[in-house]
Amino acid sequence: MKKKENDNPLFALLHDFLKIYLPNQQKVSPNTIRSYKKSLDLLVDYVKNQKKVPLYRVTFEMLTSETVLAFLDYLETERGCSVTTRNNRLAAVRAFIEYASDRDITVASILCELRKVPVKKAPGKTVVEYMSMEAVAAIIEKIDAGTPRGLRDRFFIMLMYDTGARVQEMTGIKLCDLETGKTPKVTLNGKGGKTRVVPLMDRTAQHLHKYLSVFHKDALLSSDVPLFYTITHGNMHPISDRRIRYILKQYGLKAHADCQEVPESVYPHLFRHSRAMHLYQEGMDLTMVSQWLGHAQLETTEIYAHADTEHKRKAIAASTP
Repeated sequence: MKKKENDNPLFALLHDFLKIYLPNQQKVSPNTIRSYKKSLDLLVDYVKNQKKVPLYRVTFEMLTSETVLAFLDYLETERGCSVTTRNNRLAAVRAFIEYASDRDITVASILCELRKVPVKKAPGKTVVEYMSMEAVAAIIEKIDAGTPRGLRDRFFIMLMYDTGARVQEMTGIKLCDLETGKTPKVTLNGKGGKTRVVPLMDRTAQHLHKYLSVFHKDALLSSDVPLFYTITHGNMHPISDRRIRYILKQYGLKAHADCQEVPESVYPHLFRHSRAMHLYQEGMDLTMVSQWLGHAQLETTEIYAHADTEHKRKAIAASTP
């Protein structure tokens, strides 16, 4: 007998895991749920493309250890994810499969398969990829702010670099998170439900006013409308990080053709790393850089000090007769 489309339990269990189990039973924070959803969305999308099947045809049986391992390698090599992000994605997938196997005994074999996929060890020395200020400027200058879309893209990149925000923090900004007075600032909702307030530089604040006048002309700043959005079937939705990755990749390729300091692969976290490195190089104390980025531990921020060879070169030159 031909299997019906609605016989596929994968998406029903995905829905229950994200909408019921995590928020109601486990009391997981919204940011963590978004991270889990992102991990599972990426996996399902990857399997769909690899198997060349419609989305609804993706099944538990396709989640073999070889497929999941290839997916994790794809995250590192093609999406520029760190080893930590790779391991976090694997943890999210394992958590879902464990949940599913408790509710559907046929998924237990998939769980056994998944346990064959190892957590990857982080390299002994952390390599931080970042861009020079000239490279960041070259990307921004490639955007035509004379069009609404260009205005949005330029402001998005400027705000992301200015604040050092993660892409999930950027797409989660609402109008009520902004303060546009004498000291403009934005409240970012980070990992673990933590929030931090980041000041905006004058140029970014000027672009904010231009952006609001076009995209939020009649909206109240006290509303919970997403700052960056798309309109689908007449409804407003926060812009997706997938869309952001595509936009940055395209502008990066254009800028790289004229400025060799721009890397061939430009992705959201690259701007966060670049901002942190530039702040440190300009003399900001690591403790303040850590607070700026919303790091839970100072040790996380110390990677910028270890990676800053230019500071080391200047220090050696200054101490050499």
